[in-house]
Amino acid sequence: MSKPLVVLAEFEAQKDTLEAFLEVCRYDAAHSKADEPGCLEFTIQCSEDEPGLVVLHEVYAGRAAFQAHEAAPHFAVFSKALKDLKIITRQIRFFQRQ
Repeated sequence: MSKPLVVLAEFEAQKDTLEAFLEVCRYDAAHSKADEPGCLEFTIQCSEDEPGLVVLHEVYAGRAAFQAHEAAPHFAVFSKALKDLKIITRQIRFFQRQ
C-alpha cells in the first residue's frame, strides 16, 4: 500500500483577483473532498505576511488518487481560473507522509 501523498501548492493572486481565486479554491476543495474518495484532506491557507499568497494543502491516498484529482471536472474549472485570473503558480511540492 502506498503512503499518502501530500501536495503543497503556492499561488499568488493580485488584490483585485484574490477573492475570485479563493472562491474557485473553495469550489475545488469542496468537490475534491466530496467527489474523490482518494482525497483525504484539502485546506486553503492565506498568508498573513504576503497579501495574495494562497497555499493549498492537499493529502491524497497516493499518486493515483492525485492523478484522478487532476482528471476531475472541478480541477478543469480550477485550471481555467488560474489562466483567466492570471494567477501565478509559485511552486508545487510533493511529499510522502511518513
